[in-house]
Amino acid sequence: MEWLTALSVWMIPVLIGTVILVATIRRVPTYETFVSGAKEGFGMSVSIIPYLVGMLVAIYVFRASGAMEALVSGMAPFLSWFGVPADIVPLALLRPISGTGALGLMTDLTAVHGPDSYIGRLAATLQGSTDTTFYILTVYFGAVGIKKMGDALKVGLLADLVGIIAAIFIVSLIFGS
Repeated sequence: MEWLTALSVWMIPVLIGTVILVATIRRVPTYETFVSGAKEGFGMSVSIIPYLVGMLVAIYVFRASGAMEALVSGMAPFLSWFGVPADIVPLALLRPISGTGALGLMTDLTAVHGPDSYIGRLAATLQGSTDTTFYILTVYFGAVGIKKMGDALKVGLLADLVGIIAAIFIVSLIFGS
């Protein structure tokens, strides 16, 4: 296992060195290309700020209004029929919207229930098997000016639903409920 640790430590520096070496051999102006890319990346970061702020405000309003708690309490009887703990519902709902918010919820769930509990394992698996669909669509599609994102939204949310169902099934199968 020592070799694996050494490999992981050296992987990124070797990759960067390889890119610089190949660019130099091909006579690519390496530094100028790097600066140009960094400038473009900074501009992109600034352009996504309004979309990011709008999304974060919407999430805060949804949670502060009590809508999240009302939704969870309304779904709890239905979910208990399938053996899904109600504590996991906010994470499943927030994950397609905000990765940071979902990570905070997962951290809370593991702190309360423990990382080796059913809920802790389900939260971690759910976090890894779904994506931040609304974040991706809002920020990245908005930054490049894509207005029609209906099909991408449907496919992204379907993939999230499949990830949620798969996480519940696999964690229940492997660790039991």
